Amino acid sequence: MTGARIEPPIEVRLAAAGLPPLPRTAWLELDLDALAGNLATLRAMAGPDVPIHPVVKADAYGHGAVEIARALEAADADGLCVATIDEALELRGEGIGLPILVLYPVPVTWLDAARANAIDVTAGDPVLLKRLLAAPAGGAPLGVQLEVETGLGRGGAMPSEVAPIVERIDAAAHARLVGMWTHLQASEDGGITGDQLRRFDEAAGLVAAAGHAVPTRHVAASGGVLTGVGAFDGIRPGLSTYGILPDELEAVPDEARRGLRPVMSLHARAARVADLPAGYGISYGPSFRTQRPSRIATLPLGYGDGFARALANRAEALVRGQRVPLVGNVTMDAVMADVTDVPGPPVDLDDEFVLIGVQGNEMITVEDLARQRTTNTWEVVTSMSGRLPRVYHAATGAVVGMRTLTGWRG
Repeated sequence: MTGARIEPPIEVRLAAAGLPPLPRTAWLELDLDALAGNLATLRAMAGPDVPIHPVVKADAYGHGAVEIARALEAADADGLCVATIDEALELRGEGIGLPILVLYPVPVTWLDAARANAIDVTAGDPVLLKRLLAAPAGGAPLGVQLEVETGLGRGGAMPSEVAPIVERIDAAAHARLVGMWTHLQASEDGGITGDQLRRFDEAAGLVAAAGHAVPTRHVAASGGVLTGVGAFDGIRPGLSTYGILPDELEAVPDEARRGLRPVMSLHARAARVADLPAGYGISYGPSFRTQRPSRIATLPLGYGDGFARALANRAEALVRGQRVPLVGNVTMDAVMADVTDVPGPPVDLDDEFVLIGVQGNEMITVEDLARQRTTNTWEVVTSMSGRLPRVYHAATGAVVGMRTLTGWRG
């Protein structure tokens, strides 16, 4: 790979944007031009006339839901998907006007809020649907999308239940059926996916045979888009929106490999750099002792920020374009890097470390961390804590805003 463009220090870029300094020397950077490029790549793969509704649940997979939703709206996304009603209301409260679908059932006490804010809700379980339709209602009809259980074993109505459910929704004065969807279990497995698509088609056929209009249908999330599953009437990509490929996919189209770029990178400056003698224990335990006189940099982030304890003595960081090992147990607020072998003047407090992202000709990916902590990429990014400052920038490196625990500035 070629080296990344060298940016001015974060303090310089924040000052140039009229923003205050970071409250700590560990932070995430989010590339909004990469986000827009990813959306364009996914739209091209699905087809120019296929609506795209990116998933921004779990704080936009750790990237910052409100800021990412704003950027997706500006990039002409057709709608958004979330997991909970309060995630949807957060977006509405910040002025996001795109259509929003809540993918999991909403407690009936929150249906009025969904209706008042033009938020579509998901139905599937017949008992929950009965409660939804029995709830007092006023104002505009509630938009309902029907989840169909086709083989994931997690939620939705069985295909044989779908037509009666559609009939009940159609008969309700205060609800309207606006969509029907399912979720794939293993998009990379043609046999499993084929069975699911047949069940989904069966459900749609039963709806039509009962004399009801078949609503807008959508199936493909990231895996479905990247494996060429039919788009039906729309797609709802999650992980790929953020430039990360699903772990289970072995064959990925060249168009995706070329066009999808990671949005998130993780950076830090040391809170201390010290020369320690041989035999010195590092961190709790200790699980690591220096084998020689060593220069150890303490980076001010840890499992309280989503940098998992499971990465202890496994992960690396980049400094001056060199890989350095992270040593000792990861603590809630700190992880230590052995910078003894970094060429040139001794590493000091002014050096910037990269724990996810590119520096020089080296790269540490979310996939690398997922393998090292024996989990998946989804967990790595969604684990990024809200206390990590998030700095949003364009491809030029110009900062457009920053989110910290004290709020948004931009």
